Amino acid sequence: MGEFDEPFSGSEAVAVGTVTDRQLRLNFHRIHRDVYIAKGIGIDAILRARAAALWAGEDGILAGMSAAAVHGTKWIDPGTRAELFRTGSRRSTSGVLIHGDALGPDEICLAGGWLASTPARTGYDLGRRLPFDRAVEMLDALCNATDTKPEEIRAVAENHSGARGIIQLRHVLELVDGGAESPQETRTRLLLIDGGLPRPSTQIVVRDGRGRVVARSDMGWERWKVLVEYDGEQHWTDESQRAWDVERLELLANLGWRVVRVGSAQLRLRPHTVAKRARAALWEAGAPV
Repeated sequence: MGEFDEPFSGSEAVAVGTVTDRQLRLNFHRIHRDVYIAKGIGIDAILRARAAALWAGEDGILAGMSAAAVHGTKWIDPGTRAELFRTGSRRSTSGVLIHGDALGPDEICLAGGWLASTPARTGYDLGRRLPFDRAVEMLDALCNATDTKPEEIRAVAENHSGARGIIQLRHVLELVDGGAESPQETRTRLLLIDGGLPRPSTQIVVRDGRGRVVARSDMGWERWKVLVEYDGEQHWTDESQRAWDVERLELLANLGWRVVRVGSAQLRLRPHTVAKRARAALWEAGAPV
């Protein structure tokens, strides 16, 4: 049933004889009115977006999280409700959140074959509507996926002065960094900044004396040769990964770098210690902190 791995119109499939009414009822999951997908297919944010666009027809433009999903943004919960701009009926349904905001012609594009808000417009909307820390996480991920710059999102905001959430958006954009490659990296960076430390650079490339690349690190301060790395579970549970980490840390130490490692438990249970440990490493390196 590969042809049904994507959302499709049930009435059209029955009309052309691809499936029968009985097969439609028994073998397919109904996402929206007349929009189906084969049972057993995991429905992620991209499929939810495509299903919503199919349901809305020419009247709908993917918005918010759905636009971010079709632009390739990672870390969107599979159960996230689809979002659309719609010029006709603006009443939301159980599976689709409808927005009635005005869109300029330069704020609409094609993404994966579907009409969607541009990455910059998408960042503008998410930065206004999401809770603050989540907004920074999502804009980090959006900018990472699309190479959108905060300045491009600011340019959209300038065309919508006075919009709800615009003040939050401006503060969010001051913190956004598309170099973050996971929400955990974003949270780690925010803890460092909230702890009063200088803003770290992201994706730092470390070279040896011959100029050869020997490591790439999540974030840190090149001037003082201090790195901060978020290590996922595999760094603690995978034996081969752990062995390589030991060698890598020794190599970095021999080149004069200090490394502050952060794990998931520390982020959840002892977040206040992240900036404290980084501050100590910076102080030892001679930084005026």
